[in-house]
Amino acid sequence: MAYSREELDWIEAEWAFHLHGRSAFLSREDFEQVTAWEADGVPAEAVVAAMDAFFARRAKRARPRAYVALSHLEKDVAKAARLRMALARSEAGAAAPAPKLDARLARDPRLAALHADWLRLKALTPAPDSPAYLDHFDAVQAARQAFIEQAATHLGSGGDGLRLELAARLAEAGIAEGGPVWTRAYRHHWGKMVLEAFGIDDP
Repeated sequence: MAYSREELDWIEAEWAFHLHGRSAFLSREDFEQVTAWEADGVPAEAVVAAMDAFFARRAKRARPRAYVALSHLEKDVAKAARLRMALARSEAGAAAPAPKLDARLARDPRLAALHADWLRLKALTPAPDSPAYLDHFDAVQAARQAFIEQAATHLGSGGDGLRLELAARLAEAGIAEGGPVWTRAYRHHWGKMVLEAFGIDDP
């Protein structure tokens, strides 16, 4: 698997996003780490998800280390890879029971259907080395996005504040608005904010 230019730019932009713009460019060591994950076939989405997990954990520490490097994400990247393999080994249709939706969402039958479709596709994810993996991964992401877009309509006025907060964070990280990297970063973090607002896990 080779990362596209857009995926490399996205990884770099996400790194700056989490560091509040203090490190707009990856170091040589960081780039070598990205290259290693690329050679191992780790999807760019998994690297970004690992950043989310690492920095969420780091924010809870009383005295987090000042210096951070991509190599510090190795455990989180490995966990993401193990999760994908576990999903691949699950039996077709043997998805875990769907978690209960927030009361604001449960009253929307279309949302319930979109949520069930997203969970079903995730449970049927084939092995990463399967020829069908990439197409299925795209289908899972499309189902996730459809659910998020519908769920966001139930945020009410609170959604405006979340959008402003996200736009400010992206600007702080130096991600130019309107470009493909901005669009990808915005969609990724907006989706997480919507899911978190309704207490929905996004493994």
